Amino acid sequence: MSRIDGSTGAAASSGSSSPGGNGLSDIDMDSFLKLLISEMQNQDPMNPMDNAQMIQQISQIREIGATNQLTDSLSNLTSNQQMVTASSLIGREITGLGSAGDVTGVVDRVTVEVDEDDKNLRTVKVHVGQQTIDMKNIRQINSA
Repeated sequence: MSRIDGSTGAAASSGSSSPGGNGLSDIDMDSFLKLLISEMQNQDPMNPMDNAQMIQQISQIREIGATNQLTDSLSNLTSNQQMVTASSLIGREITGLGSAGDVTGVVDRVTVEVDEDDKNLRTVKVHVGQQTIDMKNIRQINSA
């Protein structure tokens, strides 16, 4: 029967170890819940899961949820910080790598692009004329 190891959070089978796994980062919330539900459905009725084990696994589910929320909050904070930084560049001359190569010029606007696959993933871009530069590709900011 499968269980979630409390010390590493890695999924493991009784009596064997899973090679190549590096902990809870390898398993997402849906997979963990499916594993827990499957374990509960397939447990031996004559030897059911210990209450302490179930409480430990529920606690791990809550920890995963809290970690996911923290990750989302930090991503939003990073995106907001990039937007503030980018907006402070409006009217300033920058040099960076744009879609058509090296670009030098004055930033005239800032946009945010949302990833089609992951709506929480946003990219802040600055525009110099018709050229677009991702914030991470700015090499130099000149004084006004």
